[in-house]
Amino acid sequence: MPIMTLASIVKRFVPNRLSHKLILSLTVLIVVAEGIAGYLSQKSHEEQILEAMINGGDQLSRSISSATWHAMLEDHRESAYQIMQSIAQQEGIDRIRIFNKEGRVMFSTITDDQLQVDKRAEACYLCHASNQPLVRVDVPSRARVVWGRDGHRKLALITPIYNEPSCSEAECHAHPRSTTVLGVLDVSLDLTRVDANLAEVQNSIFLTTAIHVVLVGVLIVVFTRKFVDRPIQELIAGTRSVSEMRLEEPIRVHTGGEMGELAHSFDIMRERLRVALGEINAFTQTLETKVEQRTDELKAAQKRLLQSDRLASLGQLSASVAHEINNPLSGVLNLSMLLQRIVGEQGIPPHRVEEVRRYLTQISDETGRVGHIVADLLAFSRRSAPRRVDADLKNLIGLMMSIIGHKLKLMNVRIDLDLVEEVPPVLCDPTQIQQVLINLVMNAAEASQGKPDGRIVIRSSLDRERGRVVLCVDDNGDGIPAENLDKIFDPFFTTKGEGKGVGLGLAVVYGIVEAHGGEIQVRSTVGIGTTITVSLPASQDVHPSVPEVPADERA
Repeated sequence: MPIMTLASIVKRFVPNRLSHKLILSLTVLIVVAEGIAGYLSQKSHEEQILEAMINGGDQLSRSISSATWHAMLEDHRESAYQIMQSIAQQEGIDRIRIFNKEGRVMFSTITDDQLQVDKRAEACYLCHASNQPLVRVDVPSRARVVWGRDGHRKLALITPIYNEPSCSEAECHAHPRSTTVLGVLDVSLDLTRVDANLAEVQNSIFLTTAIHVVLVGVLIVVFTRKFVDRPIQELIAGTRSVSEMRLEEPIRVHTGGEMGELAHSFDIMRERLRVALGEINAFTQTLETKVEQRTDELKAAQKRLLQSDRLASLGQLSASVAHEINNPLSGVLNLSMLLQRIVGEQGIPPHRVEEVRRYLTQISDETGRVGHIVADLLAFSRRSAPRRVDADLKNLIGLMMSIIGHKLKLMNVRIDLDLVEEVPPVLCDPTQIQQVLINLVMNAAEASQGKPDGRIVIRSSLDRERGRVVLCVDDNGDGIPAENLDKIFDPFFTTKGEGKGVGLGLAVVYGIVEAHGGEIQVRSTVGIGTTITVSLPASQDVHPSVPEVPADERA
């Protein structure tokens, strides 16, 4: 078994509540104090009784000496012994004996008593501890309490028998004047009744102490519960209400003094906390309203920013688009002029009908091409409501190429596509993702424009572990300095020349990608090129491990 330390014992047996600790402590203190007082009272009473017994025994010894003085002086020993035998018959006297200075018992009221007394015994050692025995000893030193052969306590008192002048000068005695002590009178008193009396006193003291402890304990319990436990419980209930934010409930403690002041202080704190919490709630509500207003304003500003960036990109593409539209329109004009020459007043010559049909087919193809280019531009520039649908990234890249393909040719930048077929659709706003693609590719084209072999590579892949579709745009432009990498997504930050950009393109790209739950990373080396990686969550309707996506499910 593990050894219990004092701390563990105290923790195990001492109660946890303050009132119980106080009651236990005061009760133990009262028990100890009453026990000590009872013990001291009993000892004092016992000492008083023993002192009275010793004084009575000393008087008895002197009375025996006086009663036997004449008989001993006249050497009538039998008469002296009869007197002592008669006195020994009295109640409370256990034994009377006389022994000389050598310790030999000369007389004893008990017939089978020992004949020799050991001088080293407790009764004799006081006088015979040194070579020269003491002659004068006070009364308390001559008394001793011993256990008798009957199992009861005895009070033994020795009285020296001195060699008086009347004895040393008598003709019948052979005691020289130099002998001081002739013998010792030993009187033994029975303490049975005294012990019984002490036992009654002890029981009385114990009963009185127990009554005192019970009465004081009851008073301590009543006092502690009324003035300590109840106020503490009320204070705990009040503080618990405060901790549970029930601040409308006042803290009431029905007592005065320090506990009442403490409760009053807690109640003041509760009231101040209630007022402060009300102010905080009002401020929070006002702040939430302002935050909602600012959020709505920021959303509106973001929409305007996206539309402005889209229109800015449209303006950059206007020249190449105009050239792209001008070519088919010139062909249509030339074909129309040829048809005018062919058609005469008589109509179309029969031998040139097939030629006219071929020209009309070419006119139809060229006008359809113009309509397709215009429709793509309108779809890109149109302010559409945000929507999230499953879109095929490959289709979005193809649509982007139809818009800016001619622009890249004019910039003398080649674009290569390395697209993986086994890519699931992404849940996105196709118009916004198309804007991301145009911004990234146009930035890459402008960076590679000055190179004789300017080239852009668009790669797509699938991160099966994370369930994301990854798109990389590489260029072999001049690269971005390391000190600018952390700033390229900041609004209005640009490294282009004056008039070539206001620094909103990549900021818009970052906002769109983040709004779609995606990630964007940039790696660049000065003089080698830049790689921008965009990862978007794959559609939840299609598991990332699906090897192929049906064409009819793509946007």
